[in-house]
Amino acid sequence: MGEKRLSPGMIQVYTGNGKGKTTAALGLACRAVGHGYKVFIIQFMKGGIDYGELETARKLAPYLTIRQMGRASFVSRERPDPEDIKLAYEALALAKKVIVGGDYDIVVLDEVNVAMDFGLVQKKEVIKLMAEERPAHVELILTGRYAPKEIIERADLVTEMTEVKHYYHRGVQSREGIER
Repeated sequence: MGEKRLSPGMIQVYTGNGKGKTTAALGLACRAVGHGYKVFIIQFMKGGIDYGELETARKLAPYLTIRQMGRASFVSRERPDPEDIKLAYEALALAKKVIVGGDYDIVVLDEVNVAMDFGLVQKKEVIKLMAEERPAHVELILTGRYAPKEIIERADLVTEMTEVKHYYHRGVQSREGIER
């Protein structure tokens, strides 16, 4: 890791029903890497899908690391599978280790808002990471729809993506290089 440190590290939330939350976090990660900062992205509820950012991380290592912590299958909001809960808590444990370790300048918890909304992880655990355990130089970014009010209140920056129009409604499916 270089000598540079963020001062101070902030907490950002990207939420809302529009496209672009993960993409915004990835863009910030690329920008930070360009300045020599180290970024660790933990993807909650994502696994087994070959997202383009995984190859980007391989090319930008050791400055960019991405870990998928989920399955490729659909997660039930009403009755989450115990395996999905287990994987989400493993992701949260990894997040704590990475954040508290202080070796990374920016930590992205991708889709953590959805994981909270689905009951896979507890809001109080995420708030604890935000408030008590994060070193001052670590920028923390939380993405996903359904950001809880308590998370929004504790954040330094909140951006809500609002869908105005989307081609999914015309039957266009997820496209390589755009959505994955």
